[in-house]
Amino acid sequence: MNKYLIEFLGTFFLVLVIGMTWDPFAISLFLVAIVYASKDISGAHFNPAVTLGVFLRGKCEAGDVLPYVFVQILGAAAASSIVIYFKESVPPELLEVEILPALLAEYLGAFALVWVILNVATTRVSEGNSYYGLAIGLVVFGGIYMFAEISGAAFNPAVALGLCILGKLAWVDIWIY
Repeated sequence: MNKYLIEFLGTFFLVLVIGMTWDPFAISLFLVAIVYASKDISGAHFNPAVTLGVFLRGKCEAGDVLPYVFVQILGAAAASSIVIYFKESVPPELLEVEILPALLAEYLGAFALVWVILNVATTRVSEGNSYYGLAIGLVVFGGIYMFAEISGAAFNPAVALGLCILGKLAWVDIWIY
């Protein structure tokens, strides 16, 4: 299957599960599953920050960076539309963030996520391991519990876009993510 389609679908389903459940356990388990299903095709980035980190590590071709980011954003927007369709009668609760704590929370969460991904999925030492998906899901799980109330725990610009479309985050705050 095409790696761009996989990045679209992975980001789509990640934002779909976030928007439909808001449950860290469901989000993390779902992420583990889609990472295992997708890593060998696209690298299972599903996140522009991860794409940038993997590119800087030298494990993503320069020509794939912008197309990956583009389809990740499209996947997030499409999933948000589906969530709105399913939950049209449920008004979202807007998370009002304080800029400095939200910036720090998003930086720490995204840093931890990219750091784990780079060390379990892109190094020669970790080649062929079977734990990368679980490690990625666990860092997201912990990050959500630590930072959801502070920043929304997006750790992902595409997810942040989806959360803005859903009305969970304010558009004026999107630059934080």
